[in-house]
Amino acid sequence: MKKTLIIHPFLFAIFPVLFLYSYNVRELPFSEIFLPSAIVLSFTITAVLLLWLILKKDSKKAGIITSFFLVLFFSYGRVYELIKSWQIGTFIIGRHRYLMIIWVILFILGFYFTIRTRKDLRNFTNILNIIAVVLILFPLVSTGIYKFKTTTIRKDSMVSVQEDTFKSESAAPPHDIYYIIVDGYASSSTLKDFYNYDNSEFIDYLTEKGFYIASKSRSNYPMSYLSMASSLNMEYINYLSDIVGLESNDRTIPYKMIENNKVMNFLKSRGYKFIHFSSGWGPTNYNQYADLNIAISNRRWNEFQTLLIQTTMLDAFEKKFFQDTGRRRVLNTFTTLADVSKIEGKKFIFAHIVCPHPPYLFDENGNLVPEAEFNMDEWGLEQKEYYLNQLIFTNKKIETLVDKILSNSEVSPIIILQADHGPRNTYIDGRYPTDYMFKEGMRILNAYYMPSSGSDFLYDSITPVNTFRVIFNTYFGTDYELLEDKSYNSFDFSPYKFTDITDIVDYD
Repeated sequence: MKKTLIIHPFLFAIFPVLFLYSYNVRELPFSEIFLPSAIVLSFTITAVLLLWLILKKDSKKAGIITSFFLVLFFSYGRVYELIKSWQIGTFIIGRHRYLMIIWVILFILGFYFTIRTRKDLRNFTNILNIIAVVLILFPLVSTGIYKFKTTTIRKDSMVSVQEDTFKSESAAPPHDIYYIIVDGYASSSTLKDFYNYDNSEFIDYLTEKGFYIASKSRSNYPMSYLSMASSLNMEYINYLSDIVGLESNDRTIPYKMIENNKVMNFLKSRGYKFIHFSSGWGPTNYNQYADLNIAISNRRWNEFQTLLIQTTMLDAFEKKFFQDTGRRRVLNTFTTLADVSKIEGKKFIFAHIVCPHPPYLFDENGNLVPEAEFNMDEWGLEQKEYYLNQLIFTNKKIETLVDKILSNSEVSPIIILQADHGPRNTYIDGRYPTDYMFKEGMRILNAYYMPSSGSDFLYDSITPVNTFRVIFNTYFGTDYELLEDKSYNSFDFSPYKFTDITDIVDYD
């Protein structure tokens, strides 16, 4: 008789990885699936082999038990998301402790009935194989179609995005340059008008240290990847609409622009070392062009791996896996940034710190928020207090960091403290924003420490697109024309449909 092919455990193992990737294909390189796929396949192979030996070489039962476990393992997080708010009266039933017990009981029952059955499991195995093949085809076809469509972007368009001619060959100054992006940090006016919080103590601290505060600064774009692609390349990126199309929400080009950017290339051409800090988020988690990548957490979960783990039974250990990693990343970045000055030579230091942006892991004193969850999109009116407390904590860490950078540097550095966009706690429905929402989301902190009277060339309404145009003109003798300071809105579902909202978000 023909032997039954056992493929379903391996397909069930990689299906969750491929499915999550296909859902986020516009934001991620294909290489993101390699590590998690290797891990789950290694586990599956090991499990099937061990069960095969334990069950006296019954491959069909070994495969069924492994597949059943994988289905339970990868469905756990999805089920928990559905029931976590359920309660009967005052009794909360949507807890990990209860769901985990149910899942363990289900696995024990499934294991018991599988090993006890005397039925021929050949047909059932074939059915599982067919189900697994059909399931795996959905993300593969979806991803394949998307990849095929994106190949229509011409290579010469991709290259033209990065082309630039540096305008001066004058000697580079000796100043280290720190570009520190504090994600989602609101302007003082936003904090006062929308949060009833006076941030003047922190602003006064920066001013006393010699910072210039661009008090009327705005973001050029509403989302991190658009904003950083613009600021790091010193240009507006509205032309991407013609390259990728108005209906596209593919992020490939702006992600590449962040990684291989004009500011970095300009400074490296002048003898600067490029030092890049891991953020845990997409294009700023690692940079292949950096002279030194600093991963500041022992656990290097990036956003995709975190989302994948949150769908599994490991979600029950969220604080161990995610909150601790997120907290360590922020804390260690602030600590390590102060020591970078000890590295020999001129340096361009880039650190994207996902704070005060969610997830809300810190109270105002840096303690873990008891009810904290690792949710990168945790905006909302009910989150305003959490946001404010995390901002106060961020202020304290910045003050300590600035003190150490200035005291540790033999030559006065250039320091840019800048938000990529503002908070979005009033964005109840992002499709129908009000002027109020636009102002909250676009007005930002933008502060510069520029020694040797460099701040003389700054102005209150400077936006990130002009940041390095001013710095390069001031310290490197270039003659970059300053661009008109504009703010453009677009939505996550159509990021390249840009609308000029400068008049709306400008300061009164």
